[in-house]
Amino acid sequence: MAETPTQQDNLIRRRTLLQVGAALVAGAPALLRGAATGAQQRPPIVIDSQVHAYEANTPQRPWFRVPNWPPHVTGDEMVAAMDKVGVDGAIFISPFSIYQYDGSYAVEVQKKHPTRFAIIKPVNPDDPAVADVIADWKRTPGTVGIRIIMTKESKREPNDPGFDRICQAAVKHDFPVNVLFWGNVDSGTALIDRHPETRFIIDHMAILQPQVPPAPPDAWADLPKVVELAKRKNAMIKISGACTLSHQPFPYPDIWDPLKRIFDAWGFDRCLWGTDWTRAFAVVNYEQAVEPFLKTDRLSDSEWAMLMGGATAKAYGWSPKKA
Repeated sequence: MAETPTQQDNLIRRRTLLQVGAALVAGAPALLRGAATGAQQRPPIVIDSQVHAYEANTPQRPWFRVPNWPPHVTGDEMVAAMDKVGVDGAIFISPFSIYQYDGSYAVEVQKKHPTRFAIIKPVNPDDPAVADVIADWKRTPGTVGIRIIMTKESKREPNDPGFDRICQAAVKHDFPVNVLFWGNVDSGTALIDRHPETRFIIDHMAILQPQVPPAPPDAWADLPKVVELAKRKNAMIKISGACTLSHQPFPYPDIWDPLKRIFDAWGFDRCLWGTDWTRAFAVVNYEQAVEPFLKTDRLSDSEWAMLMGGATAKAYGWSPKKA
């Protein structure tokens, strides 16, 4: 005959059930994110803050130079890649390496996919009429900003007159200035300090990223400068290309501790997740650049939602329209 449970037995079982239930509730986000794709929890909106698309190199639209990228990643091909991994929309940066200051292809793609892309193009500091170029760009449908290049190779100082003209025009037309100064953080910081009224969005965490694997041993050497840079309240930062800095294989678990230092310093409302694909092509493919962030258990739901799209929508005043 079965024994009748004692009051103490019932208390132990009740306590155990409560503990198991609490553990399941606490672990629910991680369990959902690791589940099969069909049942997986997702952020409300997923926006890639930096992608590049381009046609094949032809006489009709020649490349300025030939980087170690695929022979073509058209707008249609970029949309297909986004659909495959669940990216709702992207900020399409006209690729400087390929088209320099010509944003015409970005305009074509945005017209074809207006619900999926907003567009940004680089502007030329040496153009005395750059303010007029920015004014015209502001009138172009789908545009959300401009970009400048301030790497060491550009040999430009923070007091460059062209940068002054660009920053003043950006304020006038309410455009954020996307700026690449990886490997040149001190000069980039000085530029931001010189223009406190200008909104800056810093490309790729301001950390120099490899064009081919492996990542250098001191890949995160500039991280203390990036943390200090967070004191500039007129700046936001793209968490783009982070997977290229990993010393471990997919899903690149060693990126999260340095990223946490950036998140803690900048706050999630100023951190814009992105892939920097196709520039990152030789190091990671698109899925490998997306999945570690869509399936992480290192973030709360609110942090995750802000990083994966909320901050980008806020920075550019744009969100993709879901079907």
